[in-house]
Amino acid sequence: MTKRSINRIRVVLAEKDRANKWLAKQVKVTPVTVSKWCSNTRQPSLETLVKIANALGVDIRDLLNPTLSGNEK
Repeated sequence: MTKRSINRIRVVLAEKDRANKWLAKQVKVTPVTVSKWCSNTRQPSLETLVKIANALGVDIRDLLNPTLSGNEK
């Protein structure tokens, strides 16, 4: 089974020109935790995902990869 990228936190951070350390400070977690989210080795809770979206000024859906391809909808 291949590892699946569930979230797009790394991508959105790059689009917003923000660093892991900045996000860690905004949502009150360690930079190591943000790094794990960015590498998809761990996932934030839904409550934390809302905080991340608010800090980055994006819709929460922008932080997630779709689960269905266009043909499955």
